[in-house]
Amino acid sequence: MRRLLPLLAAAALSLPLISATGPEATAPTTHPASSEALAPKWMTWDEAVAAQKKNPKHMLVDLYTDWCGWCKRMDATSWSDPEVAAYIDEHFYAVKFDAESKAPVVYDGHTFEYERVGGRGVHQLASSLTDNRLTYPSVVYFTPKMERQMVSQGYKDAKGLLDELRRVVEGA
Repeated sequence: MRRLLPLLAAAALSLPLISATGPEATAPTTHPASSEALAPKWMTWDEAVAAQKKNPKHMLVDLYTDWCGWCKRMDATSWSDPEVAAYIDEHFYAVKFDAESKAPVVYDGHTFEYERVGGRGVHQLASSLTDNRLTYPSVVYFTPKMERQMVSQGYKDAKGLLDELRRVVEGA
């Protein structure tokens, strides 16, 4: 009997493996939509400025870095919330801007570039948009006339972000 128990246990554990190799296992599986599919329609700075000239509406700039944990959390939760994404797409041009990007940006007769500061560097556009008070994440809001309306610093959950977005639109 003692020899039979290990064999029965091994057989029971292998059943899921055996059934997973049947015809059902080769059928394609569907996955829930990724958070990227729910995210707002992100644009580059140049794309948003061009769209703004054709059809003015609010603009927001999400300033982030690749190493920022709170930025990643906002991407995974707040920005990917379906209600937040839909509201942004309706009322804003949304720009996702890496504050450590090395690509120059030309705007309003000025060229903004990456500059080395301490151990890391920062893009001059990110510094300029926040009056050199840059923290991550930061969201910079513009009116439909491209006047800076507000700089919002720090993590916001989906509800907090949606409330803020509504205040920005209603306050303009």
